[in-house]
Amino acid sequence: MDTDTDGSCSWRLTASNGRVIAVSARPYADHGECRAGLEQLCADIEELQGELHHSSDGAGWAWRLRDRSGGVVAVSPRPYERHSTCQTAYDRFRLLLAEVGSGRTTLWDDAE
Repeated sequence: MDTDTDGSCSWRLTASNGRVIAVSARPYADHGECRAGLEQLCADIEELQGELHHSSDGAGWAWRLRDRSGGVVAVSPRPYERHSTCQTAYDRFRLLLAEVGSGRTTLWDDAE
Protein backbone atom coordinates (compact mmCIF):
# COMPACT_ATOMS: atom_id res chain seq x y z
CA MET A 1 0.00 0.00 0.00
CA ASP A 2 1.17 3.50 -0.80
CA THR A 3 -0.03 6.52 1.15
CA ASP A 4 -0.19 9.95 -0.48
CA THR A 5 0.40 13.26 1.29
CA ASP A 6 -3.37 13.79 1.61
CA GLY A 7 -3.76 10.45 3.43
CA SER A 8 -5.32 8.59 0.50
CA CYS A 9 -4.01 5.12 -0.31
CA SER A 10 -3.44 3.03 -3.41
CA TRP A 11 -2.21 -0.52 -3.86
CA ARG A 12 0.68 -1.89 -5.86
CA LEU A 13 1.30 -5.61 -6.48
CA THR A 14 4.96 -6.52 -6.63
CA ALA A 15 6.53 -9.82 -7.68
CA SER A 16 9.16 -11.56 -5.56
CA ASN A 17 11.83 -10.15 -7.90
CA GLY A 18 10.70 -6.58 -7.09
CA ARG A 19 9.01 -5.89 -10.40
CA VAL A 20 5.64 -4.18 -10.14
CA ILE A 21 2.85 -6.34 -11.61
CA ALA A 22 -0.11 -3.96 -11.37
CA VAL A 23 -1.20 -0.73 -9.70
CA SER A 24 -4.47 0.70 -8.47
CA ALA A 25 -6.06 3.03 -10.99
CA ARG A 26 -7.69 5.17 -8.32
CA PRO A 27 -7.00 6.29 -4.77
CA TYR A 28 -8.89 5.05 -1.71
CA ALA A 29 -9.75 7.16 1.33
CA ASP A 30 -7.61 5.11 3.73
CA HIS A 31 -5.67 1.88 4.22
CA GLY A 32 -8.74 -0.16 5.22
CA GLU A 33 -10.74 0.93 2.19
CA CYS A 34 -7.77 0.22 -0.08
CA ARG A 35 -7.29 -3.28 1.31
CA ALA A 36 -11.02 -4.01 1.06
CA GLY A 37 -11.04 -2.74 -2.52
CA LEU A 38 -8.20 -5.05 -3.54
CA GLU A 39 -9.80 -8.00 -1.75
CA GLN A 40 -13.08 -7.31 -3.57
CA LEU A 41 -11.22 -7.11 -6.86
CA CYS A 42 -9.77 -10.57 -6.20
CA ALA A 43 -13.18 -11.98 -5.29
CA ASP A 44 -14.83 -10.52 -8.42
CA ILE A 45 -12.05 -11.15 -10.96
CA GLU A 46 -14.00 -13.68 -13.04
CA GLU A 47 -16.73 -11.10 -13.68
CA LEU A 48 -14.49 -8.15 -14.53
CA GLN A 49 -13.52 -7.05 -18.02
CA GLY A 50 -10.09 -5.99 -19.15
CA GLU A 51 -8.60 -4.61 -22.31
CA LEU A 52 -5.32 -3.95 -23.99
CA HIS A 53 -4.71 -0.58 -25.61
CA HIS A 54 -1.94 1.58 -26.97
CA SER A 55 -0.09 3.28 -24.14
CA SER A 56 -0.74 6.99 -23.63
CA ASP A 57 2.70 7.92 -24.95
CA GLY A 58 2.26 5.68 -28.00
CA ALA A 59 5.40 3.72 -27.11
CA GLY A 60 3.74 0.36 -26.76
CA TRP A 61 0.85 -1.49 -25.17
CA ALA A 62 -0.80 -1.29 -21.76
CA TRP A 63 -3.73 -3.04 -20.10
CA ARG A 64 -6.51 -1.94 -17.79
CA LEU A 65 -9.15 -3.75 -15.77
CA ARG A 66 -12.66 -2.35 -15.31
CA ASP A 67 -15.15 -2.93 -12.52
CA ARG A 68 -18.80 -3.80 -13.09
CA SER A 69 -19.76 -0.16 -13.61
CA GLY A 70 -17.02 0.31 -16.23
CA GLY A 71 -14.63 2.26 -14.01
CA VAL A 72 -10.94 1.46 -14.34
CA VAL A 73 -9.68 -0.22 -11.16
CA ALA A 74 -6.26 -1.59 -12.11
CA VAL A 75 -3.67 -0.76 -14.76
CA SER A 76 -0.39 -2.06 -16.03
CA PRO A 77 2.54 -0.38 -14.32
CA ARG A 78 4.37 0.33 -17.55
CA PRO A 79 3.96 0.08 -21.31
CA TYR A 80 5.02 -3.13 -23.05
CA GLU A 81 6.80 -3.06 -26.37
CA ARG A 82 4.85 -5.97 -27.82
CA HIS A 83 1.14 -6.73 -27.76
CA SER A 84 1.87 -10.37 -26.92
CA THR A 85 4.02 -9.43 -23.91
CA CYS A 86 1.30 -7.12 -22.63
CA GLN A 87 -1.31 -9.87 -23.08
CA THR A 88 0.85 -12.33 -21.15
CA ALA A 89 1.35 -9.85 -18.30
CA TYR A 90 -2.38 -9.16 -18.16
CA ASP A 91 -3.24 -12.87 -18.18
CA ARG A 92 -0.78 -13.53 -15.34
CA PHE A 93 -2.28 -10.66 -13.32
CA ARG A 94 -5.77 -12.12 -13.70
CA LEU A 95 -4.51 -15.57 -12.67
CA LEU A 96 -2.87 -14.11 -9.57
CA LEU A 97 -6.07 -12.35 -8.54
CA ALA A 98 -8.07 -15.54 -9.14
CA GLU A 99 -5.64 -17.46 -6.90
CA VAL A 100 -6.01 -14.87 -4.16
CA GLY A 101 -9.79 -14.85 -4.54
CA SER A 102 -9.87 -18.63 -4.15
CA GLY A 103 -7.67 -18.54 -1.05
CA ARG A 104 -4.75 -20.43 -2.65
CA THR A 105 -2.47 -17.38 -2.41
CA THR A 106 -2.37 -14.44 0.00
CA LEU A 107 -1.35 -10.87 -0.72
CA TRP A 108 0.01 -10.00 2.70
CA ASP A 109 1.12 -11.47 5.97
CA ASP A 110 -1.12 -10.09 8.71
CA ALA A 111 1.52 -10.99 11.27
CA GLU A 112 3.73 -8.16 10.05
